[in-house]
Amino acid sequence: MGTDVNVHPGHGKAGRQPTRQFLDTLSGHDDPGMFGRMFPTLEPLAVDDAPLHELADAMKDPAPGDAAGNNSNVPAGFTYLGQFVDHDITLDLTSFGEKEADPTAVTNFRTPALDLDSIYGLGPDGSRHLYARNSASDNGKTPGPKLLIGKTVNVDAITGDHRNDLPRNPEGFALIGDHRNDENLVVAQTHLAMLKFHNKVCDQLAASGKPAGEIFEEARRIVTWHYQWMVLHDFVERITEKGIVAKILEQGRRFYRFKKTPYMPVEFSGAVYRLGHSMVRQVYSHNRIFTPGGLAPATLDLLFRFTGLSGGIIGDLAPNPIQPPLPLPVLSSNWIIDWRRFYQVLPNNPPGVTLNPSRKIDPFVVPQLHTLPGDGGSLPFRNLKRGVLLGLPSGQDVAKAMKIKNPLTPEEISKGSDGGVAKKHGLHQHTPLWYYILKEAEQRGGGERLGPVGATLLAEVFVGLVHGDQQSYLWLKGKTWKPTLPSQVPGEFTMADLLRFVGDISPIDGISTV
Repeated sequence: MGTDVNVHPGHGKAGRQPTRQFLDTLSGHDDPGMFGRMFPTLEPLAVDDAPLHELADAMKDPAPGDAAGNNSNVPAGFTYLGQFVDHDITLDLTSFGEKEADPTAVTNFRTPALDLDSIYGLGPDGSRHLYARNSASDNGKTPGPKLLIGKTVNVDAITGDHRNDLPRNPEGFALIGDHRNDENLVVAQTHLAMLKFHNKVCDQLAASGKPAGEIFEEARRIVTWHYQWMVLHDFVERITEKGIVAKILEQGRRFYRFKKTPYMPVEFSGAVYRLGHSMVRQVYSHNRIFTPGGLAPATLDLLFRFTGLSGGIIGDLAPNPIQPPLPLPVLSSNWIIDWRRFYQVLPNNPPGVTLNPSRKIDPFVVPQLHTLPGDGGSLPFRNLKRGVLLGLPSGQDVAKAMKIKNPLTPEEISKGSDGGVAKKHGLHQHTPLWYYILKEAEQRGGGERLGPVGATLLAEVFVGLVHGDQQSYLWLKGKTWKPTLPSQVPGEFTMADLLRFVGDISPIDGISTV
């Protein structure tokens, strides 16, 4: 969650990147542009590299396989849904010419929004490569309302016509709105589930008699509104607190404010939303083949290798005939995801089907993210250093500005082996914001959810991003709108509901619906 969650150090370079100098030029604007600060008057926290390195090293999870570090309230799929959402709200489709004309992104930029432009691109007219051809009545001359879906290549005993990969060009590059969604396999399969979600809604509309020319726009509206509702109520409230969205809508946003146009706060992108790095597991149960006790566990490394951006899916450049495991032309059939292992799509999974929990939201990050390949180095150090470079304030200063009644005490921050290192360098009294957010979750949320600073800022930003989108359900229908698609609880819509609606639960087990 947040940029740089992947072990591949070159990922995530999409659009503009904020810098301290860039942010300083925007101070005083009613709407700051693509990036800005929620607390522009707070002093930046300056910390030398040596203490940051030592603190980052102390954030290494000493027992990444220990069940005591699991967060059973947040299934592991939400770690990667969070990354998918991050790419949705940080995708910058502004043209090169507009970026040159407006390098500080004050006027010409795509606003951060939960609008699924990573799925839809510029629509059937502007991004024809994302869409399937129209019906035969049009002789296939134009794209239709449905999105392209890719096929897998059969490996071992997993045979059949499985449309369970991203669509790809002849050399394996994913034909999707945001290339970053092909950087690890769970994010890629999440993107695929969203493509199928749209197509299923198209089928439903066509069956209801909706005129062909109206299907795409109506499907996009339905899909986007249900996605927005799901993100606010199933994702945000799962890692903050139940009812916080309604509370913010009733009382108003106190800290994430803008006049007309939403912006991306660096306190959010550089600190709060990087909570997902602590939720990453080192090993997953991916399906019945790649699971602990199976052919091989689905390690974090393997989840990156079976992609096009970070791994060995290279289209026609792969050997013919293929020579598994890698390189491959497209995803192999034995790596199709079993969603029962990532979300609670069933009341209880059958024996042998493990539901992966995420890791706790706390200051500990799995060892693999401390040793990124190439010159990537330590992800925790990069996060801490980025906070300094962006001029982020301390967690204490943010908590004080928010008038939090019970901010973390120096004694609470000093707890544990990591806290001892923080105290050694005085960081228990002036704490980097990202580390403060994780420590607050550990001390106040039991590692299961964010504490008061993190929860308030995360929820306000997401509510604001939806509220500021003039095509969103909040803008057009208001806070009383409820989802209409089939769901376990009428009037609600969760990621598990989305997967049940799509129906492609575990294709290699022949399970299409539950």
